[in-house]
Amino acid sequence: MGSKWRKVKMALGSNFCVYVPTADSDVSPPPSVAGLLPPAAEQPTSGGSPATSRRSWSPALRLSRSLSRSSSSKKCTICLASMKRGEGEAIFTAECAHSFHFQCIVTHVKHGNRTCPVCRAKWKQIPQGSTGLDPAMALIRPPTRRQTSNRHVSAVVYPANEPAVFNDDEVLDVQTLKRNDSTSDGSCLKKVLLETYTEVAAVPRLSTADDFTVLIHLKAPVSASARTPVDLVTVLDISGSMAGTKMALLKRAMGFVIQNLGPTDRLSVIVFSSTARRLFPLRKMTDEGKQHAVQAVNSLMANGGTNIAEGLRKGGKVMKDRREKNPVASIILLSDGQDTYTASGGWGTSSGGDRNGSNHQLFVPQGIDVPVHAFGFGADHDATLMHSISETSGGTFSFIETESVIQDAFAQCIGGLLSVVVKGLQVIIESASPTIRVQSLKTGSYKGHLTPDRKSGCIDVGDLYADEERDFLVSVNVPKETDCDKTLLLKVHCSYTDPMAEETVKLVSENVTIERPKKVGKENVVSVEVDRQKNRLQSAEAMIEARTAAEEGDLKRAVSILENFRKVLSGSVAARSGDRLCMALDAELKEMQERMASRHAYEHSGRAYMLSGLSSHTWQRATARGDSTDGSSLVQAYQTPSMTEMLTRSQAFPSHQPARSLLASQTQPRRK
Repeated sequence: MGSKWRKVKMALGSNFCVYVPTADSDVSPPPSVAGLLPPAAEQPTSGGSPATSRRSWSPALRLSRSLSRSSSSKKCTICLASMKRGEGEAIFTAECAHSFHFQCIVTHVKHGNRTCPVCRAKWKQIPQGSTGLDPAMALIRPPTRRQTSNRHVSAVVYPANEPAVFNDDEVLDVQTLKRNDSTSDGSCLKKVLLETYTEVAAVPRLSTADDFTVLIHLKAPVSASARTPVDLVTVLDISGSMAGTKMALLKRAMGFVIQNLGPTDRLSVIVFSSTARRLFPLRKMTDEGKQHAVQAVNSLMANGGTNIAEGLRKGGKVMKDRREKNPVASIILLSDGQDTYTASGGWGTSSGGDRNGSNHQLFVPQGIDVPVHAFGFGADHDATLMHSISETSGGTFSFIETESVIQDAFAQCIGGLLSVVVKGLQVIIESASPTIRVQSLKTGSYKGHLTPDRKSGCIDVGDLYADEERDFLVSVNVPKETDCDKTLLLKVHCSYTDPMAEETVKLVSENVTIERPKKVGKENVVSVEVDRQKNRLQSAEAMIEARTAAEEGDLKRAVSILENFRKVLSGSVAARSGDRLCMALDAELKEMQERMASRHAYEHSGRAYMLSGLSSHTWQRATARGDSTDGSSLVQAYQTPSMTEMLTRSQAFPSHQPARSLLASQTQPRRK
């Protein structure tokens, strides 16, 4: 009991440090570790000589033997159950060297008891609240002895007082980026696919049309062997309502995220309850970075209120103040409750904002162009606010109805973020004739702009994940022709940045033409591709109208709006052809009707379910939501291969619950 090694072991058991001395290390602990040890571990015992103390620090083997003895199978004296390290149960080793299950000893000391249940020794240190390392997080291994032979790995410790400017992000390794780029197969990344469709192939020569629809279809190239590095900031709710299973599953989900980031990716974690704090600055997810990130996340405890605005402000500040920038950046926000601070005046309710989202500008980080992907967790979160935050920033809103869906929802999101192949995509539409005007741009949530003379317009698409598709509808007028067999309506071209090559790519202009015969025959049918996208956008419009009625308290009218559109949808050309997206849209609208059966049902899940669906259809990007329908067709419409792959990894990731989540079950086509 007198050796320093035993006290180092006790410090390890109490999560004071993770320093593992090696045979060639210094005889004294490094300063970073010495400062973390309890006072008793920094001074020789009364019976020990300086020589003895010196020898106790030198052989690495002594610690391994000590740990191996403590790892032998024995019983917890509180619950009398078997206790062995590595079985998924956190073990607490007290100052007196007696060990217990962490949860058992937390219960023992929670009322102020500071004595050992075995020897009745009085303790100076007692366990504080956390449940220890999640078994799933244990997959992220600390560096091996060979990796740590010349450096120390200590517990992550950051100053209690945060800096005024968050410019302490870890420096990017330009050489590493170049090596990653050189590992590709050397072939040029394929370009974005640009295609156009007209609602019908021909218009009679002497006829005119005031609202003729043209579809612009874009598809991103497949993922290259090297991918674009990401800066990711997660803003996590750790208020009192997150205690218990929610917090455990959140930690596990964050462990999965950390494991799947690469050494060129950087992560920072912001947590908020009554206030917000930064756990650590943007750090590269090397082996050591991952280990420190896991330790920080695993230390979280749930308590306090819910200050979403302060959490987002701090997350935005991390992005804004960083010295260097990875090509891709995003913020992930998760909350299970209502903001209990901003709405009460903490962030300027003098602007007249209300709980229905008109005050959402106060929550969105200002001065940065980073999407916030929001995740509303459970029945009590503010779905309207979370959707507004994501919509304003250019991110998506996901509804996590079931606790077990957290990890899969995160997996789907980062599966996309880790596969960005196109940045800053912009589509330019130009009239091909002085007599042709661009009447409107139907772009969903994407920003579209028309010149005052309506001779041209543009659509800001932004980033695309590998294999991701986008569809936009352009309405033009068709003039009368006298002797031409064809009419050139529009010229469409686009430009974007290849993030890996850091080069601007411009596509060759696509000409949109239609045939102009004297008469058209039965073969001049409506394009299924165009009709499908009309149905998608009209479905979103029906959702918005129904939600407005529901918020006004008229659930009967809201259900009627959805029912009436379902009838229109079933009679469309695309639906009659058996189009899978139309079938999925009908099933989703039916689900929304059922979730509006009563005010309680709508408040409990209907609003969040509808807003998540609306986010998915207007951004044309996959979101998670508690869907009891067969969503396989819908998932195939927006989910990319990289998202599917990440979900597969999530299903294989160790968990305390063997059942697959609802979201994961939707990603696989139903077998016949």
